[in-house]
Amino acid sequence: MQAKNPLTGAMVALITPMFDDGSLDFDSLKNLVEFHINEGSSGIVSMGTTGESATLNQAEHIEVMQKTVEFARGKIPIIAGTGANSTAEAIELTLAAKDIGAAAALLVTPYYNKPTQEGLYQHYKAVAEAVEIEQILYNVPSRTAVDLSVETAVRLAGIDNIIGIKDATGDLSVGKELIAKCPPGFMFYSGDDGTAIEFILLGGHGGISVSSNISPKLVSQAYNAALAGDGDLAHSIDAKLRGLHQNLFIESNPIPVKWALYKMNKCEAGMRLPLTKLSGEAQIILEQDLLSLGVV
Repeated sequence: MQAKNPLTGAMVALITPMFDDGSLDFDSLKNLVEFHINEGSSGIVSMGTTGESATLNQAEHIEVMQKTVEFARGKIPIIAGTGANSTAEAIELTLAAKDIGAAAALLVTPYYNKPTQEGLYQHYKAVAEAVEIEQILYNVPSRTAVDLSVETAVRLAGIDNIIGIKDATGDLSVGKELIAKCPPGFMFYSGDDGTAIEFILLGGHGGISVSSNISPKLVSQAYNAALAGDGDLAHSIDAKLRGLHQNLFIESNPIPVKWALYKMNKCEAGMRLPLTKLSGEAQIILEQDLLSLGVV
């Protein structure tokens, strides 16, 4: 199935702002949504990995998605992260995403319990059949301990409302195989900032970026150049971001990106245990990237 309103370009994997005590900061969230509207991001992913979905309870998870849609005011599409390692919970979150008016749902592979490929297929099929909203598969084996195979992704691509995949393996051979084997109209998004330009040049439609939290305009320019087939321009822009792409993962995401946004006066530095604030040694390294980009 082709997406009704296919998203292309640079979509930000948005953080969830918190105060120092871990409570949610909706004023900062509103300002961040406006920031991405003004800076030209193509879309916002709410409640993905970078949004600390693992440390919010279900009511908070839904409230953050709802507020993000509300703050966007229809000016930028919101993709809601609704994956879970329980199929029933994923259905509940995806129903909530539909009810609040999200443009699509992004569903990470069920983590920790390590389902088989048939289990992954049946999980995604059940969610797709239960909720009439466009859905994007999300494969990030470095965090979930399960890898959605190309063969399973191709099977799922035949389901009517599964319209794309976010591939965060960082393995371009996987992206190339997905693009070659999935049906026409299926959407391909990079989930790895360091290889996103090459992924798009292979035939991808864009990416869901952590670096876009910090420099959305540059990331958008690089992705748009790649989408236009101008690899030289895309690489020249992306070269300015290489340090950021690397050092936003100097400690577990979203620890570095939250600290960077704090340094940019975009939010407080709060997050929830077991995540802790960025170490002093890492701060020194990441601050050099922020300085070189002129954002602090």
